Amino acid sequence: MTNKILAVFISAALLTPPAFAAKKDAKKSAQASKTAQAVGFFKPTQKITTGSVIIGKKRIDYQAVAGTLVVHPKGYDDVLPPKDSKAFKNEIKTPQAEASIFYVAYFKKGEKPGKRPITFLYNGGPGSSSVWLHMGAFGPKRVVTLDDTHTPAAPYSLIDNRYSLLDASDLVFIDAPGTGFSRIAGKDAAKSFWGVDQDAHAFAEFIKLFLSQYGRWNSPKYLFGESYGTTRSAVLVDEMENDEAIDFNGVILLSQILNFDLSIDGPESNPSVDLPYELGLPTYAATAWFHHKLPAQPKNLDGLIKEVENFSMTEYAQALAKGLTLSPKEKDAVAAKLHNYTGLPVSYIKKANLRIDGGEFEKNLEDAEGMTTGRLDTRFSGPTLDPLSKEASYDPQSAAISSAYVSVFNDYVRKTLQYGANEIFKPEINIPHWDFRHQGNPQTTNVMPDLADAMKQNPNLKILLNAGYFDLATPFYEGIYEMRHLQIPQKLFSNISFHFYQSGHMVYAHEPSLKDLHQTVSDFIKKTDNLK
Repeated sequence: MTNKILAVFISAALLTPPAFAAKKDAKKSAQASKTAQAVGFFKPTQKITTGSVIIGKKRIDYQAVAGTLVVHPKGYDDVLPPKDSKAFKNEIKTPQAEASIFYVAYFKKGEKPGKRPITFLYNGGPGSSSVWLHMGAFGPKRVVTLDDTHTPAAPYSLIDNRYSLLDASDLVFIDAPGTGFSRIAGKDAAKSFWGVDQDAHAFAEFIKLFLSQYGRWNSPKYLFGESYGTTRSAVLVDEMENDEAIDFNGVILLSQILNFDLSIDGPESNPSVDLPYELGLPTYAATAWFHHKLPAQPKNLDGLIKEVENFSMTEYAQALAKGLTLSPKEKDAVAAKLHNYTGLPVSYIKKANLRIDGGEFEKNLEDAEGMTTGRLDTRFSGPTLDPLSKEASYDPQSAAISSAYVSVFNDYVRKTLQYGANEIFKPEINIPHWDFRHQGNPQTTNVMPDLADAMKQNPNLKILLNAGYFDLATPFYEGIYEMRHLQIPQKLFSNISFHFYQSGHMVYAHEPSLKDLHQTVSDFIKKTDNLK
């Protein structure tokens, strides 16, 4: 700063009495805040109710808060330009993008915030609300559905959830931008929130606002994501640690997918990458075992899975790696073993060149009966829509339980939580142009480096992977493979724990697995919350 400029600066300061300047600044700040609200689309909302639930043999009284918090994209500036400027007029015409994010929080009564863990839960999609985890897994109420067949139409049953996670942690169920009661608006709103990085940033902003509003900055903190929610968790925990300086105690993953190159959905579009077939095979074997399609039906599922995992990574992987150099004799031998592990005809396996994707397996396993096997949970079956199709054209499990979840939540949120009387709840939305680029990378999404970086930045961070043996949306062995290949020091691998269930993608849709899931997650939180 030159002497001349410095002199002018000091003179101006002396001409403005401090008290007057403070009042003027406060008035300008208030005007800016009022103007910001005027040009914005949303305001925070809140409805408070109370309830109780028996978990184990203990009664837990809780306060439920259903509401919204308003977040903005990265780079948002909450200070508006001067009213007489062109920039202000443009902002009035087309305000910056913002999202009103809906949540339902459950707080155990009588607990001090610093002595009580808090867990943020969300589903995936991308484009899904949190209704599934909320009403099926860990909320204080849950919907009752049939185990592996279609649940009859309404009326449905809503019961106290004795497997709610409220015994171990306060809970916050979050609807992603645009889903549930969450809404987006403003200039380029879709581009601002619907993408790998944009979505994670929105969740990071939400969590910071929530911690401030409810005084939870010093609480033990956890993320719980299902399906694409595991992708989100990897990016989110890394952003929270590096950009926001907020460490988490643990990340709980359910039905994991971090590297989309490993997906069993359509790997033929990525020729020469054969890992999806190898990682999906153990789920094919578990499914064929469940439906009694194996030529030699073993009694023990765990033993079968270990055998198939070994075959997948050795003989099967070697055969696929040979490509066109695989001899007819070798191909026949591998096809025969695939028949023994999947129940599919040898002729079909050879016709598929030993490579069968998820949709083809679902369509063909029970084809003789005119049935299609489920994708999210392969224990489910339903009538095949098109007998001449190459692959499954719908998911019998989703068709079997979705109505129950959606109907019951719409009733519960309005009558019990007293929220959304005149609003439309969107359980899932179609996002055809989700931005799968991560940090500007145009290649297939892979957030394994994010989770690895978070674990290295915070060497005390603990990870729990939960997966169902009958999940063909995100096969359990894929999750194992990803964890084994994180770029972390070997000693940090001990921070990762695994648990598997005889259930599908929505592990909690099978009550014995829900009971097991509750105990596993509850124990994980109690071991890692750093509370004495």
